[in-house]
Amino acid sequence: MADLKPEDSAQNRPWHHLTAEKVIAELRSDEQEGISEEEADRRIQRYGPNRLPEPKKRSLLLRFLSHFHNLLIYILVAAAAIAGLLGHWVDTGVIFGVVLINAVIGFVQEGKAEKALDAIRNMLAPRASVVRDGTRQNLSAEALVPGDVVLLEPGDKVPADLRLIKSKNLQIQEAILTGESLPVEKSPTSVDERAAIGDRRSVAFSGTLVSAGQGVGVVVATGPATEIGRISGMLAEVERVTTPLLRKMDRFSRWLSVAIVVSVVAIFGVGVWLQGQDMNTMFMTVVGLAVAAIPEGLPAILTVTLALGVQRMAARHAILRRLPAVETLGSVTVICSDKTGTLTRNEMTVRTVATAEHTFKTSGVGYDLHGGFTLDDGEIEAAKYPHLIELMRAAALCNDSALRPHQGQWIVSGDPMEGALLTAAFKAGLDYRREGKRVPRTDAIPFDSDHRFMATLNHDHDGNGFIWVKGAPERLLEMCSWQRSGDGRSAPIEWEYWQERIDAIAAEGQRVLAVAMRPTHADHVELMFDEVDHDLILLGLLGLMDPPREEAIAAISECRSAGIRVKMITGDHASTALAIARQLRLENCGEALTGQDLDRLPEQDWVEVSERVDVFARTTPEHKLKLVEALQKSGHVLAMTGDGVNDAPALKRADVGVAMGRNGTEAAKEAAEMVLADDNFASIAQAVREGRTVYDNLKKAILFLLPVNGGESMTIVVALFAGLVMPITPLQILWVNMVSSVALAMALAFEPPEPNVMRRPPRPPAEPILSALLLWRIAFVSFLFVVGVFGIFLLAQTDGSTLEEARTYAVNTLVTLEIFYLFNARHLGTTALHPKRMFGNRAALIAVVVVIVLQLTFTYAPFMETFFDTRPVDFIHGAEIVGIGVMLFLILEAEKGLRLWVQRRRVRQGR
Repeated sequence: MADLKPEDSAQNRPWHHLTAEKVIAELRSDEQEGISEEEADRRIQRYGPNRLPEPKKRSLLLRFLSHFHNLLIYILVAAAAIAGLLGHWVDTGVIFGVVLINAVIGFVQEGKAEKALDAIRNMLAPRASVVRDGTRQNLSAEALVPGDVVLLEPGDKVPADLRLIKSKNLQIQEAILTGESLPVEKSPTSVDERAAIGDRRSVAFSGTLVSAGQGVGVVVATGPATEIGRISGMLAEVERVTTPLLRKMDRFSRWLSVAIVVSVVAIFGVGVWLQGQDMNTMFMTVVGLAVAAIPEGLPAILTVTLALGVQRMAARHAILRRLPAVETLGSVTVICSDKTGTLTRNEMTVRTVATAEHTFKTSGVGYDLHGGFTLDDGEIEAAKYPHLIELMRAAALCNDSALRPHQGQWIVSGDPMEGALLTAAFKAGLDYRREGKRVPRTDAIPFDSDHRFMATLNHDHDGNGFIWVKGAPERLLEMCSWQRSGDGRSAPIEWEYWQERIDAIAAEGQRVLAVAMRPTHADHVELMFDEVDHDLILLGLLGLMDPPREEAIAAISECRSAGIRVKMITGDHASTALAIARQLRLENCGEALTGQDLDRLPEQDWVEVSERVDVFARTTPEHKLKLVEALQKSGHVLAMTGDGVNDAPALKRADVGVAMGRNGTEAAKEAAEMVLADDNFASIAQAVREGRTVYDNLKKAILFLLPVNGGESMTIVVALFAGLVMPITPLQILWVNMVSSVALAMALAFEPPEPNVMRRPPRPPAEPILSALLLWRIAFVSFLFVVGVFGIFLLAQTDGSTLEEARTYAVNTLVTLEIFYLFNARHLGTTALHPKRMFGNRAALIAVVVVIVLQLTFTYAPFMETFFDTRPVDFIHGAEIVGIGVMLFLILEAEKGLRLWVQRRRVRQGR
């Protein structure tokens, strides 16, 4: 045999479009003999083993060191070095400990993310039944090569991409590739060259599962050339985007570091060259200034705030795999959701039952046996409609599936659509097990994709025989000459009526089944094809669909109130997707674009289309990835849900990838930042609420810390340029920063959500952490801190206090100002003068008590005098210190009240 050319791989040849005979000829194989062992050896040398290649990975050391490459980490290291220069080795160790812990956490999380590719590689089948040299063999799947003939049976995992050459009732579950909830019927018949992945019925794809029937196929692609291999390659090339929080923190860190360096250098220069001060003295002064300016506790507070959000999300069935993802959810502007299992239940349900005279609707969802039938929006008793009962009995007995209880709910053993028929029969008062004993089956014609129906022959104990048939409506209409009327009689079939009903049910996104029957005699024991292909009596039509989750409808409504657009990206058909979109009340339910539409779309139109359209159907992994990238180009922060291998590249690229915990593949889970333990879209809405709360609390912590650091820095600057002694030493500043400031700011991580958290639009992705309002607050509060600290310091010296006493008063005043400022900073958009707001956060009260105890120890413990040169504070000065704190609180509350009054007035005037 001649060698195959590399361009003969599946990625370059439309094998689904070529006839089975032509495929066999091009691959130089044989349907009966397969290829020889010698030829297989030659081909595996050319194409390599049937496995996905291992990606290049960084060494463990490089991966670990990369987590120190962050400007905020550089600031922390600088702070540690400064603390070391001051001889404060304990604080140096603490800071380095924080840096190390952050690096270890990031290192571990990154290692978990790299398992995404491993998860895809592990999805390939381990063994395969192959024909070589005319002999059936059981080989390792890695040994397969193009041209091998593979045999498929129920339960097999398809070992490579196969072009089918034979099939018998073959059905394959392709949800991991296409997202389609039901098994796909496969046949050797070639399909259109431009057919989407989900419509290539003549190909069995590697990694999918055979759910029914048998098949024979010839290998057309192995390893990276398979569809799943192509997705693996895409996943390896996709770069994970940096979260908005980390981008903002990076900008904030750069801004802060530049400001500190410039200030320190400028002040050092002014002091040495303009004021002629001693260089060593100025060096220690600017070291103190740097210590005052750097918020050492900010990274720890960031980590704790995110970790608390992750913990609260876990209680809401959402597992976060990366800490920053919880905050990213709070800035999401668009959620792109898969349909099956996320927005819908992934359980087929009979929704419509059409007879010759009525169209009934059913209630209840999935395989839950509760529910009933309605007619003209009114509930009915099914037993009063004999033609309905007859139709449901036929659907239940012309059926090979069963329902069984499992962990408090009903599940299907067999075909999901047949399970839905059994559930509908229960709702009509028919137990299929009891009916099967009353009218047992005598013979059957199993469903086959060629004749597209199933038929059973049943007899009751009185000798009456019944032939029941169910299948594709267009096929059964050809086989029927009569229809069942409401009075139980048979009348000539009305073709136009039934076609209208088929179109109407299909327009609602439902799959249509037809059910027919023919009476027969007691001696009829063998069912033949020519006995069912004509003169049947049509009993009616059944419309089935995977219904939307009720909680998903409510969650989408909440997302819209929060200014978040929800889009559906599914592998299902456009009509089904639109019908579900209307029930979910998506914003734009009138238009759906398919994968073929997107293929024809000019590159420059992707951004506009991704913004305008909310429903995308029959999409491929490339389409999903390009839609995510197009929305990100528009400036959106994007959450993407999915459960299949086909979703993994888009999940990795999205700002927040959300995988399904119950029905999701391991590849999807490893590529995502968040896993929904309950596969429920409503959990995403809860995650958004939590993410917004995390960002609010982080912003409050920054708003709390920066004025404290700003007040300390300005105090040093004022003292320097006024020629005064510094009211607080660098060591005392380090005590305040590392003990009281961190403890109080940490309490803000426990703040509950603001009342309007889900009634406001998402913050703009480009919005900086420090808005103009926050900058004003930082400057204003810093000024008040300077006034308070300098006021008590100068007052004490005027009263004859020693320098050590005055500095002790100043330090205690700074900590007292922090405590009173904490209660003001906890509420940005409303006054704190309310009992629930003052005392509603238990963590804040605990933090205040802890800080007071530590500060009393700092002030009165004899050993603290050795370290910090402190002195006891008498009652009079203590009262003055508390009074300064109260004054600060009242001034800030008055400023906040005035600002809120102005904002409300502007809103009223704007209206």
